[in-house]
Amino acid sequence: MNYNRKILTLDEFTIQQLREIPHSTGELSSLLRDLGLAAKRVNVEVNKAGLVDILGDAGSINVQGEDVKKLDLYANDQFMGALRHGISCAGIASEELDDFVAFDDVVSNQSKYVCLFDPLDGSGNIDVNVSIGTIFGVYRRVTEKGSPATKADFLQQGLKQVAAGYIVYGSSTMLVYATRRGVNGFTLDPSIGEFTMSNPDIKCPPDGNIYSVNHGHFFRYPKGVQDYITLCQKKEKENGGPYTQRYIGSMVSDVHRNLIKGGIFMYPGTTNKPQGKLRLMYECNPFAFILEVAGGRATDGTRRILEIEPTELHQRSPMYIGSRHMMDELEDCL
Repeated sequence: MNYNRKILTLDEFTIQQLREIPHSTGELSSLLRDLGLAAKRVNVEVNKAGLVDILGDAGSINVQGEDVKKLDLYANDQFMGALRHGISCAGIASEELDDFVAFDDVVSNQSKYVCLFDPLDGSGNIDVNVSIGTIFGVYRRVTEKGSPATKADFLQQGLKQVAAGYIVYGSSTMLVYATRRGVNGFTLDPSIGEFTMSNPDIKCPPDGNIYSVNHGHFFRYPKGVQDYITLCQKKEKENGGPYTQRYIGSMVSDVHRNLIKGGIFMYPGTTNKPQGKLRLMYECNPFAFILEVAGGRATDGTRRILEIEPTELHQRSPMYIGSRHMMDELEDCL
């Protein structure tokens, strides 16, 4: 069998990038490879979830007040374990944990990065075999190396991220990550067990015809959001045809599609939940970083997401994210 050596694996690509950056230590490349390893482990369980006792609720409630799924806990353990046993992460914060975890050992205390993640976004879709995903953001710690990470290392503006990414567990498993150098996508090749380059230098189209929002809450949304949804329903694209609503209920899947094809994703606050449901640190900041690097935009309706000063790990925020021109149209309504 002949292999196409022009196709890079995730490891090969990160090493290639490392060679192009003077004075790089390789810690970030190592951390990304650890995340890739955890993603492969989670992928195996996702693919056989219906065959083993891993479906359904775990019988507990997380800090968000949501039912925890068994696969949520498994994914959280895998990502936490991979980063703890690596050499490039000083600590983690997870949507599933009440507080951050500092990896207080000699090697980890010398690491310069911390990682925040949502181990399994869209987990409510697990039992019905709909695409789910993992979201992560990586920050350079602000405390001195040699000591355990502190809360200050995690409560940073999204614009301080050095990398962010997500994994989609769907018809194929794909890892997309961004640094300030660009956004690149890798698809898991099950024949060799490696993520291989499939979508180099991803750019978000400036226009699109897809809007993603939970229409069931229409009358609970602010009037400006209602006006924009109504505009989308009436609007005809220049090339003909109306805007199309697509809403999966898994943020990773919705934003991934809009990143590739062009579109807008909205999760507004409502009359009963004015701050919305999405977590700023685990969902909004990573995706805002990715979309901005790719040429898109992300706001909470009034502010750039990446400029919000976080005050707590599990802070919530409204979220509007997508193609640049569609975001302009939205802001005209808001």
